Amino acid sequence: MTATVTSADGTSIAFDTYGVGSPVLLVGGAVNDRTTVAALAATLGGAGFQAVAFDRRGRGASGDAPVYTVEREVGDVASLIEAVGGSAALFGHSSGAILALEATARGLPVTKLAVYEPPFIVGDARPRPGEDLAERISAALAEGDRDSAVELFLTEGTGAPAAVVDSMRNTPVWDWFVSLAHTLPYDLAVCGPGNHLPTDRLAAITVPVLSLSGGAGEAWMATSAAAVADAVAHGRHEVVPNQDHGVLSAPESLREPLTTFLR
Repeated sequence: MTATVTSADGTSIAFDTYGVGSPVLLVGGAVNDRTTVAALAATLGGAGFQAVAFDRRGRGASGDAPVYTVEREVGDVASLIEAVGGSAALFGHSSGAILALEATARGLPVTKLAVYEPPFIVGDARPRPGEDLAERISAALAEGDRDSAVELFLTEGTGAPAAVVDSMRNTPVWDWFVSLAHTLPYDLAVCGPGNHLPTDRLAAITVPVLSLSGGAGEAWMATSAAAVADAVAHGRHEVVPNQDHGVLSAPESLREPLTTFLR
């Protein structure tokens, strides 16, 4: 049964709990909600953990506020941690990985942190999105053009080829993306303008960190995952064989690395 917790700014955050044991919060990335991390939550719940899948603000059954800030969303994570006992491990995917890193760097009571392909851009690994991308996406949303907002995010924000994005327009996933388009500026705020690796911020993280990338994924994301492991005090980079950025659809591939690390 879905429960809710009230964040510091009064926003209601919805979450589902799987299993019994040490708590681990699963932080999804852009165009994700608690349903997209549910299979991984069930996998971890069956492995002896209390896995928590939640709707980030503005998504699913969670509320929102008139103004978005990263601080408010870090507050959501803090409220969830308090609700499950006062401390927890975190797992973050994509921009959710960056949010989990930020929450940990800000001193939340995180016991361990696992991240999968945080989308920082290291050096010239790929072209950087324009630093005004969030503003342009927000402008498209203000005009009611959610399709253009999604297209901008995918092509410039994630580096997806235009032909690939065009091919997605007539698939069910496009409607899903469009339904969550209003939250895209949130993820861009979490990543920061230009997706730069915040080395100084990451150096503040002293808990153990497992930074994962997919063996079949994009090289720039593997570079980012390795750089995160190097930037924190106690980090390790591991490769998940045969997986790419869509690893949440293959939760069994994460069972062994996550359960070994979290135990």
